[in-house]
Amino acid sequence: MPPYPTAPQIGIGIILLRGDDVLLIRRGRPPGAGQWSLPGGKQELGETAEAAARRELREETGLECGPLTMVAHADSITHDEGGRIEYHYTILDFAARYIGGEAMPGDDATAVAWAAPEELAGYDLWDEIARVINIARRSI
Repeated sequence: MPPYPTAPQIGIGIILLRGDDVLLIRRGRPPGAGQWSLPGGKQELGETAEAAARRELREETGLECGPLTMVAHADSITHDEGGRIEYHYTILDFAARYIGGEAMPGDDATAVAWAAPEELAGYDLWDEIARVINIARRSI
């Protein structure tokens, strides 16, 4: 999505769990370039939310997942220095269990990592990510 939208965009996040570990990616493009996050991205016109979740997971990590459960939503609104809304996403977060394969960064992900619960603080994650990971762990 280009900066300075005229309406919110739908984003999709995937909380992929392998035991207690969660899959994280490092973003390669704005918003959040260089930051650790969950795999995900923008839902495309004509695409279901679940199809978008599977596509984004595959594009960014090369992984497939089992059944998806929508567990939470978050709003990501970024303002520029002048206070204008530069990005606005309403993010639908899906949780799934890892079923196999080796995660490799792709598309706009520059790195991937499996993070144990006690390691999450070291990734400097947005507060909402920690919240949705906790919901996912209780939901699937």
